[in-house]
Amino acid sequence: MRVSKWTRRDFIAAGLAACHGGWAVAAGTPVILVVGDSLSAEYGLKRGTGWVALLEQRLAREKIAARVVNASISGDTTSGGRSRLPALLQQHKPTHVVLELGGNDALRGLPLSGTEQNLAWMTEAAQKAGARVLLVGMQVPPNYGTDYANRFSGLFAKVAKERKAGLVPFLLAGVGDLADATVLFQSDGIHPKAEAQPRMLENVWPELKKLLR
Repeated sequence: MRVSKWTRRDFIAAGLAACHGGWAVAAGTPVILVVGDSLSAEYGLKRGTGWVALLEQRLAREKIAARVVNASISGDTTSGGRSRLPALLQQHKPTHVVLELGGNDALRGLPLSGTEQNLAWMTEAAQKAGARVLLVGMQVPPNYGTDYANRFSGLFAKVAKERKAGLVPFLLAGVGDLADATVLFQSDGIHPKAEAQPRMLENVWPELKKLLR
């Protein structure tokens, strides 16, 4: 058997070929882009304890090869998300987009029509870019009034139905609707504690998993 000598050029060529193969595998990996506000940006939490970080761990346990990009910003509104989304789509080229926005629109008393239009625009833009979209709904406290509260929570379902997107009705189900919800919230009464993050993920995971199939 003849053993050939490898030159430095041979090693370089082989290394480049191996790297190229690795890139090919990476290129086929699903990319989940999360565009949200403080509820997804780990506001007031230790890094790595928010529901988005827990999502990465869940994917690993389920042996689902996917990369998560958390582009959430505390205080962001649907208008802010709309302005940021085109660049995010171009940069990360996601296969899946999770839209968790709208809560700050309600807190600021912004028109519901604008919130709905922004969510619809973002959903359509992501779908045109080739991504499957999951809308994450929110609800407001009763003191906002029954009519406003119903119309606000309903707009997420409306956009999801019209754009054929996935839907999580309420991110804080089992957290913000408990008889004594204060135990799971930080001192501001708005942002959930670390103890609430696993439940938040459980609200998102079943719907996201459907889109990953």
